[in-house]
Amino acid sequence: MLESLKVLDTIRLHFSPQSLLVLNIALAFIMFGVALGIKPVQFKRIYHNPKTAMVGVFSQFIALPAVTFLTAWALSPWITPTVGLGMILVASCPGGNISNFISSLARGNAALSVTLTAIATLLAIVMTPLNFAIWGQLFLDVYAHKVQAGELLRPLTINPWQMFRTVIILLGIPLVLGVLVNQKMPRFTDRILKPMKYLSIVFFLLIVAMAFKNNFDFFLKHIKYIFLIVLVQNALAYLTGYGLASLFKRHPKDRKTIAIETGIQNSGLGLVLLFNPRVFPPDMAVGGMAFIAAWWGIWHILSGLALAAWWGRGPKRRFRVKKTY
Repeated sequence: MLESLKVLDTIRLHFSPQSLLVLNIALAFIMFGVALGIKPVQFKRIYHNPKTAMVGVFSQFIALPAVTFLTAWALSPWITPTVGLGMILVASCPGGNISNFISSLARGNAALSVTLTAIATLLAIVMTPLNFAIWGQLFLDVYAHKVQAGELLRPLTINPWQMFRTVIILLGIPLVLGVLVNQKMPRFTDRILKPMKYLSIVFFLLIVAMAFKNNFDFFLKHIKYIFLIVLVQNALAYLTGYGLASLFKRHPKDRKTIAIETGIQNSGLGLVLLFNPRVFPPDMAVGGMAFIAAWWGIWHILSGLALAAWWGRGPKRRFRVKKTY
């Protein structure tokens, strides 16, 4: 497997300024759609049950990157540095924009899902660059010591300040615009919110298609290894969220929701960061990272729908719980 993944690491992703502009607009559109669903009442709900919200945020921004680092470290004899960094990059991103839909299908706590998505999207402006810088550099250090990668590690450098500035532009501006539109034009927002969610999925697929239009043969040839790696990481993400929620004795609906929020990641953000020459220079071989992020974005939709079908099966059950959200 290691030799096969090394081939992916030789792939350099070059984009014209026009292509990069399209990719950035696509991600901005996705984040604008997420921001349309953010309302002040979602943050007020935290006061009613802060413990559940704290567990959800901790699961996504603290536990998931740590678990991913340990997983990448355990797999280090069989993976390349960029594949491990790709895993950490995805784990550093905020929750995906379809998590609310998946939580609803799974009969989870829909209000909690929306609240956690809003919190995670705002925190990602700081936490995504911070987590990637800390855990990514730690993985490179451990990988170099454990595997003695030598020359392969030299071109891999992490610039958290440049990533921080890029994330502010890609997330911050669309978020501000989305929240303003929501506040100033609520009726218009209600009409376009649902179509925006579907269009966001289309735009993500556009990002993936643009990324690999010249490397699709490589993707098909090595998908079996990428599939296994993403399968393991995604399964551990769901287990991390559900396990933490169970440890803190959250309601079963909340456990489902926290698991889904942890397992559904906005890997589209990771892809666009990879394609930004200021964050990752064009001469840097990041093929392994890009393939992990791209397949994750497809797989988490499939796994999320399957999980929702499992949890949402059978007749509706009535839970007598105190309304905290």
